[in-house]
Amino acid sequence: MSVNGVTNTSSAADLYGTYNTSAKTAEKTETTKKEENNGVVYEPSSSTQATTQKTPKKADPDLVAKLKADSDARVSQLKSLVEQMISKQGQTIGKADSIWRFLASGDFTVDAATKAQAEKDIAEDGYWGVEQTSSRIVDFATALAGDDPKQLEKMRDAFKKGFDEATSAWGKSLPDISQQTYQAVMDKFDKLIGVEA
Repeated sequence: MSVNGVTNTSSAADLYGTYNTSAKTAEKTETTKKEENNGVVYEPSSSTQATTQKTPKKADPDLVAKLKADSDARVSQLKSLVEQMISKQGQTIGKADSIWRFLASGDFTVDAATKAQAEKDIAEDGYWGVEQTSSRIVDFATALAGDDPKQLEKMRDAFKKGFDEATSAWGKSLPDISQQTYQAVMDKFDKLIGVEA
C-alpha cells in the first residue's frame, strides 16, 4: 500500500479547511455588506408641503350625538324652570310656542331662586352665556360639516333660518343676549369659512 494515499488525504483535509475558512470569511463579509445596506437612512423630503398640509376635518357623528344630548338635557331643564314658574302663577301653557310668547310678554313675576338660576345660566361664563352658546352652535355645525366650506355655508344658512324662527316664536325682536349670541356665531362662521369682516 502506498503512503501517498494517506498523505493526499491529509492534503485534502487541509485544502477543505482552507476553502471552508475562506468561504466563511467571504460569507461574513457579504452578510456585513447586506446589513449595512439594510440600515435606515434619513432622506429629507423634496418638499415641506406634506408636513404643512392639515388633514381635512370630517363630520363627527359621535360629537354630534353628544352635543345633541347635552343640548336636549339643558333645554329640558330650562323649560322645566319656566313651567314651574308659570304654574306657580296659576297659568297653563297650551303650546310650546306659548312659553316663549309668555316670556316675551313680561307679564309674570319671578321668584328669587329662579331669578338667581337664570342669572347664573346667562352670565358671561354661564351655560347659556354668549361665548358658550355660540361655541356650542359652531361646534355642532363643524361636527356635522367638517371643514368643508360649502357645508359650513349651509350650516350658517340653517343657523340664520333657526334664528328667524326663534324670533317668530318669541313674537318680537329677541333679547340683547340672543342678538349678541347671533353676532358671535356669525363671526365664528366667518372665521371658519374665511370671510373677511
